Amino acid sequence: MTGKRLLIYSHDSYGLGHLRRCQTIANHLSSRHDDLSVLIISGSPVVGSFDLHPRVDFIRVPGIVKVDNNTYAPTALGVTTEELMEIRSVIILETARRYKPDVFLVDKEPLGLRGEVNDTLIHLKQAGTRNILGIREVMDDPARLREEWERKGAIDAVDQLYDEIWVYGPQAVFEPLEGVGLADRTMQRIRYTGYLRRAVGAFSEETPDEEEPYILVTAGGGNDGAVMLDWLIGAYEADPSLPHRAKIVFGPFLSGDERQVFRDRVARLDRIQAINFHTNMEAMVEGAAGLVTMGGYNTFCEIISFDKPALIVPRTHPRLEQYIRASRAQELGLARMMLPEGDTNDAGRMAEALHGLPFQPKPSVAQLPGLLSGLEQIETLFSAAVGERSRRPALISD
Repeated sequence: MTGKRLLIYSHDSYGLGHLRRCQTIANHLSSRHDDLSVLIISGSPVVGSFDLHPRVDFIRVPGIVKVDNNTYAPTALGVTTEELMEIRSVIILETARRYKPDVFLVDKEPLGLRGEVNDTLIHLKQAGTRNILGIREVMDDPARLREEWERKGAIDAVDQLYDEIWVYGPQAVFEPLEGVGLADRTMQRIRYTGYLRRAVGAFSEETPDEEEPYILVTAGGGNDGAVMLDWLIGAYEADPSLPHRAKIVFGPFLSGDERQVFRDRVARLDRIQAINFHTNMEAMVEGAAGLVTMGGYNTFCEIISFDKPALIVPRTHPRLEQYIRASRAQELGLARMMLPEGDTNDAGRMAEALHGLPFQPKPSVAQLPGLLSGLEQIETLFSAAVGERSRRPALISD
C-alpha cells in the first residue's frame, strides 16, 4: 500500500450536519496531502450531491430514518431494522478490512448507529489503525449525554477503542465531555481544534451569489425547521417595510405537506424566494446581509467564517445542543438568540429583530482567540496520527 488512507464514518441518514462536517475535513486534508485518499461511509441519500475533492470518494450504506429520538426504521428494501443494521455493519467492516486505513475517523456516535461500527473499531485497533472520535463542540446537556452514552455502552467504547477525541471547537466555548464519566486517561486524549473554517466550494463550477444582499434563512436538513420557518414567513407577511428580501433554504428533509404550505405562503409575497436544497451553502452565506437559522454546527461555522450577523432560533428538543450553542454565542458576542414565547410566535417581534439584524456586531468584533483554527489543527493532528500509526505494529494480519 502506498500513500495515506483515511476512512471516515458518518452515520447520517436523516439530516445533513454530520456529512457536511466530514466533507469539509476530507476536502481540506486531501488538498494538503497529495498522497492521501479518503473514503467516506455514509447512509445519507444526498451524499453524492456534495462538492468533493477528486481524491475523496464515498460508499453509501442502505438508508435508515429516525422515527423518534431512540427509534429507527429502514427507508426501503422490505427488510426489518435488525436485518438492515446487519447489512450495514457487514459493509462497513468489509470496507475497513479491504481499504486498510491509517486513520479511522468516526463522527459523533462512538459505536455508530445502533452499534454498527463496534466490530470495525475492534478490527482496526488490532490492525494498527488509529481510531479517532470527532465530535461537535456541543453535543447535548452533559447529564443527558452521560445517560445516553451509558445506555449505549459508548463510555467504555471511547475509553477502550479510541486513541484520541477531536472536539471541533474552542475549549473556551464549551467542554462537551466534562461530567460525562470518561476515564481520566481518556479525558487527557481530548484535543480541541477550534471551529472548521468554511470557504466557497473549491471543487465545483458554482460561483458566489452576486445579487443584492438578502437575509438567508436556513433550517439545516429541514426535518425540524417548521417552527422557525413559520415565524420568519409570518414576519414578512406582517411587515412589508422589512429592509431586505429573504432567501429560504427549506432543507431536503422538510415534510412535503409543510413544504407545500410554506410555498403557498411564499408565493403571495414578492420579497421571499425559497428553494429546497443547495449543495454549496457557503456561496449563499457569502452574499447574505445576515442569517436567520436554527444554529446547527455547520451553519454556525459559516456564520463566523464569513463574519455575518446572525439571529439564531434554536430548537430545544430532543437535544439542547442548539440552545447551548446559541446561548454561548450570545454570551460571547458572536450572534443573537431568540426563542418563541408561549404557544404562538409573535411576528412583530421577529420583524423587529429582522430590521436590526444587518446592524448587529459581526462575530469578528468578539476577537475570540483560536475561533477558526479547526482545519489547521486537524491537519496537524492527522499528520501526527499517521506518524503514530507507522510505529504501531499490527496484532492481526489479513
